[in-house]
Amino acid sequence: MWTIGAFSLLTVCFLDTSKREDFSIWEIWCASHLNQVLKCEYAVRGEIVTHAQRLQEELQAKSGSHPFDEILYCNIGNPQSLGQQPITFFREVLALCDHPSILDRDETHALFSADAVARAWQILDQIPGRATGAYSHSQGIKGLRDTIAAGIADRDGFPAKADDIFLTDGASPAVHMMMQLLLRSENDGILCPIPQYPLYSASIALHGGTLVPYYLDEATGWGLEVSEVKKQVEEARSNGIVVRAIVVINPGNPTGQVLAEDNQREIVEFCIKEGLVLLADEVYQENIYVDDKKFNSFKKISRSMGYGEEDITLVSYQSVSKGYYGECGKRGGYMEVTGFSADVREQIYKVASVNLCSNISGQILASLVMNPPKAGDESFDSFSAEKDGILSSLARRAKTLEDAFNSLEGVTCNKAEGAMYLFPCLHLPRKAIEAAKAIKAAPDAFYAHRLLDATGIVVVPGSGFGQVPGTWHIRCTILPQEEKIPSIVSHLTAFHQAFMDEFRD
Repeated sequence: MWTIGAFSLLTVCFLDTSKREDFSIWEIWCASHLNQVLKCEYAVRGEIVTHAQRLQEELQAKSGSHPFDEILYCNIGNPQSLGQQPITFFREVLALCDHPSILDRDETHALFSADAVARAWQILDQIPGRATGAYSHSQGIKGLRDTIAAGIADRDGFPAKADDIFLTDGASPAVHMMMQLLLRSENDGILCPIPQYPLYSASIALHGGTLVPYYLDEATGWGLEVSEVKKQVEEARSNGIVVRAIVVINPGNPTGQVLAEDNQREIVEFCIKEGLVLLADEVYQENIYVDDKKFNSFKKISRSMGYGEEDITLVSYQSVSKGYYGECGKRGGYMEVTGFSADVREQIYKVASVNLCSNISGQILASLVMNPPKAGDESFDSFSAEKDGILSSLARRAKTLEDAFNSLEGVTCNKAEGAMYLFPCLHLPRKAIEAAKAIKAAPDAFYAHRLLDATGIVVVPGSGFGQVPGTWHIRCTILPQEEKIPSIVSHLTAFHQAFMDEFRD
């Protein structure tokens, strides 16, 4: 179990800036933090996206100004922006909670399902004063945390406690919160998979730590080899880095792999042996597209191995932005923290309280995600049809795009077992690499720019996620609506053939 001595605490120094020596300290502090901001990069909304937004404005100002009719944002996991519809039950409950005065009207019962009305009453009774526009407890509304804990227990088959739940505005603030607490200086390191979701590299940089990379094995479907992780830990320690935690993203972003149970057990054993906090990014837990694998939380795995809170320190992240719900703009999520001592928990709560609380709509959605309609509820059949329709369509889209990438000259693409992305490898001609270097661009960024200018398709260069040196990738979401996938494949294929012909060695 981690104790207070393992964490850094934010120290606020009140400086007398009239004294030159104090002002110098202030200048040094500012310069240090400015450097951390400058190191912070987030490729998912980087330069390619900025360029895409300029092109979109030009299309709106003058139709036909580019060789495409629309910009297709395949750069980010933002399902509803690409046409995915929200889950009806979730939105009904949200609407009723935000306008409770209509709950007793006769016409409401004609427009809304009975279980949505009942759920709205249940949730409102858990909110002090039924005030959805008021601040809540800094961890989130207690009744909603009770619901989430019960959902976790149902999922895993092991108990969960409301006091372990911290509701946040999506998973990202929870990640930042833990990095702020874990990192004391650049001598502290966090193990991150490469490729990784840039939130982690950005957050580590912003909070002044060091990213310790461990490389996923593309040849084995982006496998996580514990021997590789161990090697990176030993190398980091030999360089004076104190490795404090490991990030594991399951299912993988940007790589789409789903970890096998045996692999998860190895990771748990490694964390216990090395005294590492396990930061489990599990936001894609509903997005599984293969029959031979299923999602298992790291908490379930560790408890099934006989390990309790006294053995392993674990933080699990979940979000309403992914899965089949895709409610990115509602900003809901949570982290479940276990294995921390009471004094550390007090500091986690302190940091959470600085932000007052997460938004109430996001809190409600998080509780709905972990407690959706059950068999026998009026909404169950329509809910199941919506959920299954979205997930089965995502699986088909993933397979179509995977096959399309693998049909291209010099491109190899692993199966998307889960999540929302493909991460194909580009074996680019030497002339293309030289052309990229001539304009001081990474070769995969050069390719992504050319793809955007020719087709309006926005992808993210693999260099923004990290990759084995000398390899080049792009990340492409599987989220454009299914009827648009054939057109995307057609435009991608035509572009790639022309690109390869232009730069053929």
